[in-house]
Amino acid sequence: MHELGEAAAGWLTGRLGEMEEALAALVEVNSFTENPQGGRKVGALLLEQFTVPGLFAEVVVSTRYADHLVFRSRGRAGMPPLALVGHLDTVFPPGKFEGYRKEGALRRGPGVLDMKGGLVVMAWAIRALAASGGLEALPPLRLVVVADEEVGSPEGQGIIRSAIAGSQACLVFESGRTGDAIITRRKGTGAVKAVAHGRAAHAGNAHQEGANALWALARFVDSVQQLTDYPRGLTVNVGRVVGGQGKNTVPDHAEADVDLRFCTRREGEELIQRCHAAATQASSGIPGTRIELVGGVSREPLERSEASGALLEAYGTCAHVSGLGHSEAPLIGGGSDASTSSGMGIPSIDGLGPRGKGFHTVEEYIEVDTLIPKAQALVRFLASRSA
Repeated sequence: MHELGEAAAGWLTGRLGEMEEALAALVEVNSFTENPQGGRKVGALLLEQFTVPGLFAEVVVSTRYADHLVFRSRGRAGMPPLALVGHLDTVFPPGKFEGYRKEGALRRGPGVLDMKGGLVVMAWAIRALAASGGLEALPPLRLVVVADEEVGSPEGQGIIRSAIAGSQACLVFESGRTGDAIITRRKGTGAVKAVAHGRAAHAGNAHQEGANALWALARFVDSVQQLTDYPRGLTVNVGRVVGGQGKNTVPDHAEADVDLRFCTRREGEELIQRCHAAATQASSGIPGTRIELVGGVSREPLERSEASGALLEAYGTCAHVSGLGHSEAPLIGGGSDASTSSGMGIPSIDGLGPRGKGFHTVEEYIEVDTLIPKAQALVRFLASRSA
């Protein structure tokens, strides 16, 4: 193993207390995506935690979410950058799930796993490397912490693309899986709103004059649900339907929200096309109605490539030396910002945060003893890229 990596790994030994203190401070502040005030407080804490010599911070102001953070180091001239990506927002609104709690070897709280624990791993790895010889010996680093990942990174995707362009690899510190399995594949995600238009009429006196938008929408719902193909990893879920004003009025308006998941970019494009075809067919059989679709692909899939497989092996070697597992995770249904970096042609792996379970539930926890080895795996990996 590289001398710098071993020195930094040694620096991390015995620092669990300060890592946990930093994690507790982050978790105690609610940073629900739609709570920008709390998110900005977490951002201020992160700016402190990432304050090390040779790392330069940029705050990207948002008018809708908390501010996004970008960190850069100069690194060795002539080497392509390395990207590390995370997010500071959580899925829990204020009052839903609060506080940091110790329970034996577990630590519980909103975002402790998804993914404030991963942010602490990133920060302490950078601190360890800076204290063990400086960041100038490494390739240039590009660290991005977005504030809107839990809603698909509508702003964050552009910030990531701008900050990490040209990177040789991207590591994402989302929730660590059982056995420390490393994620190389995620499904792409899409969101479509179907808006059905019809013609209102009294259901008793002028039923024949109406055009039932809900009926047209029901035909659409039945059609798109049948596009699900489990063997191919394609799923369509109509999760919400609204419309009408009462049983005695033919409804002239109805809406449905549709979730789409797919494994390849081509399948995502085809799925959107088939949804449009289903909308046309559903309304064509009910004169006076039409259905318009709004939306499309939200996140491209994280697809495994030969280069990302090599990245998996390289990081896995460092994880193994650090006492962690290093198997490859099965296909993951949920998206992450690894899909953005992968879509740029940058080899990407994910799930490198502390080991735990229960993300997006009030049972969320991490195994606290994995904080140090996760950071040690990262410093060993980054140092290995300085040769």
